[in-house]
Amino acid sequence: MTKKKFSAGAFKDLGLVIVFLLLVAVLAVASGGTFVKGSNIINILKQTAVNGILAMGMTFVIISNGIDLSVGSTVGLTGVIACMLAHPMEAGAVEGAAQYPLLVPILAALVVGALVGLFNGFGIAYGGIPPFIVTLGSMSIVRGLALVISKGSPVYDVTSRFEAIASIKLFGGFPILALYLIIVVAISAFVLQKTVFGRNVYAIGGNETAASVSGLNVKRLRVIVYTIAGTLAGLCGLLVASRTITGAPTAGQSYEMDAIAAAVIGGVSMSGGAGKWHGVVIGALMISVIANGLDIMRISSNYQQIIKGFIIIFAVLMDIRGKGKKN
Repeated sequence: MTKKKFSAGAFKDLGLVIVFLLLVAVLAVASGGTFVKGSNIINILKQTAVNGILAMGMTFVIISNGIDLSVGSTVGLTGVIACMLAHPMEAGAVEGAAQYPLLVPILAALVVGALVGLFNGFGIAYGGIPPFIVTLGSMSIVRGLALVISKGSPVYDVTSRFEAIASIKLFGGFPILALYLIIVVAISAFVLQKTVFGRNVYAIGGNETAASVSGLNVKRLRVIVYTIAGTLAGLCGLLVASRTITGAPTAGQSYEMDAIAAAVIGGVSMSGGAGKWHGVVIGALMISVIANGLDIMRISSNYQQIIKGFIIIFAVLMDIRGKGKKN
């Protein structure tokens, strides 16, 4: 039984890789080779970084049989706060000096993101409110806070050190954004696959009642899961603000859909209890590859939304059919 299960899982993972490689090949041919140029590959890595990090946080949530619609708004709020704390000193001060140490905007973005996640987690775990409703409400609250704090206008004028957080290139051209993604994925993979906490997250997503009877503190686990998602969203807000040198209160719109799409395409079950980190990485890459390929071929970005919607529906349908066959 175990061998059969392993073979089925390996076949599914291999199929996802094959689909991804076929997609790359088709876009390479359709773009006349432009798609596979080194500079474009670097762009794809940059585009994948933020969505990949968000998707890893969303993976924890979905595996626990939840959903988080507030991560996009969290990106906007944390970006605004980070930029407000990254202003340079006023004229007459030392050139390049900042009002606050660089660590302040970094920690502020992470802490605010964690607090949003904590709010979601407590509402769901201890308030008994469905995840969809809580995170839908917090999506609106957080976006409103971003607009109020920034007075509806983007926050500009940040230090060069803040800008460097997301713009540094390593080893002669490797974007540091991709390194952030690698680090987050590595930590997430270790937590999900090698720790007791990770196994417990799968357990509450697979069968919450059984997990509770087994002695797991389901409520505490849910709070932690949503806090992880919020913290990673805060990190993404910091990176987006650094990359664009702007704290835009409208930043991050529809990011939650990209993160959900990446997780679902990667094989994370919307009903919880199943999903692998490497599938999510491939899912995030596929989202970026599709968007990048359509841009190169000068196809309206409006079609990207249509394609993503169909992909999500198809992926969920395949998951439902697969579970139906098992049952």
